[in-house]
Amino acid sequence: MSIVIVGAGLAGGTAATELRERGYEGPVVLLGAEPHPPYERPPLSKGYLLGNDPLDDAFVHPQAWYAEHDVELRLGVEATALDTDAHVVTTTGGDVRYDALLLATGAEPRRLAVAEESGVPTAYLRTIEDSDRLKEAFGSGGRVAVVGAGWIGLEVAAAAREAGCPVTVFETAELPLLRVLGPTVAQVFADLHREHGVDLRLGASVSAQDLAEADLVVAGVGVAPRVELARSGGLAVDDGVLVDAALRTVDAQRGTSVASVLAVGDIANHAHPVLGRRIRVEHWDTAINQAKVAAHNLVGGEQSYDAMPYFFTDQYDLGMEYVGHAGADDEVVVHGSLGDRVFRAFWLREGRVVAAMHANDWDATDELRAAVDSGDLPSPG
Repeated sequence: MSIVIVGAGLAGGTAATELRERGYEGPVVLLGAEPHPPYERPPLSKGYLLGNDPLDDAFVHPQAWYAEHDVELRLGVEATALDTDAHVVTTTGGDVRYDALLLATGAEPRRLAVAEESGVPTAYLRTIEDSDRLKEAFGSGGRVAVVGAGWIGLEVAAAAREAGCPVTVFETAELPLLRVLGPTVAQVFADLHREHGVDLRLGASVSAQDLAEADLVVAGVGVAPRVELARSGGLAVDDGVLVDAALRTVDAQRGTSVASVLAVGDIANHAHPVLGRRIRVEHWDTAINQAKVAAHNLVGGEQSYDAMPYFFTDQYDLGMEYVGHAGADDEVVVHGSLGDRVFRAFWLREGRVVAAMHANDWDATDELRAAVDSGDLPSPG
């Protein structure tokens, strides 16, 4: 049986690794559009961008690992069409046949027309090359405008400030991360960035004139899942590629699972068996753990992916971890000190914990997971 993985990012590299570690000995072809072997993206906005961590730490494996483990790694190859009846992926390097297929095509930054029309150099952050360009630009100490106060925007703003650049952040919401964290915890991040000298402009639309005074604009307005390949193969697409609990794709016409084609990572709009609804998660942990489940199912398994979403960030002297899936309107209970930025926060829906996070409290992770798993709010301690 031949397994083809489209997308040589973290999810694709993890799936190939898991197949070999599980003892699968058949052919594995890993297709990647970028010139690099699989790598993790968080360092691009964190340690690598800050100059604290070497690039080699970001790679899933040294490139030699793939040949040593008989994984056919084809880099600089883009998949352009999919025929799920014939089991063929058309690529810029020729057709590739498969018995089982994993789609891990990832996402791409949403373009920001107002930035590109401003006449100021505009950058996005998705690839190693993007991070290198930002690092070089920050080294010049020029004025940086960041549009979007999500995770990427705030991490880029922190890196630019630590490099000594004047930074202005534009965000349409009243607080950064408001839709993710709600107002109580989002205020912590607003205060954090202002204390570090960021000109944080909230509840603000942005025009080309607003950006004209900057030397560099960084657009951090989210990403769009790369679904064109899945759509070309007749798979159901709606804010990502629809997958069932076992990460199998769905035939757009029949509405039934496609046993031979799975999808993971940024593109997977997943029917989560615990949450009871579809979610699509664009984080490192999901890419890794969905890929491990998919590797099992590619060779005949029927394991559901039921892990709760997890993500983390490091900004200045604040480090945090978050587990679960809450909304901005859920009740939040805080244990600890928001002002000192050492606390645990728990989001409740109908009295049950649905998400939890800590800030600068590294002994809290197990308690957070236990609270989300049980739904019970722990006592302050």
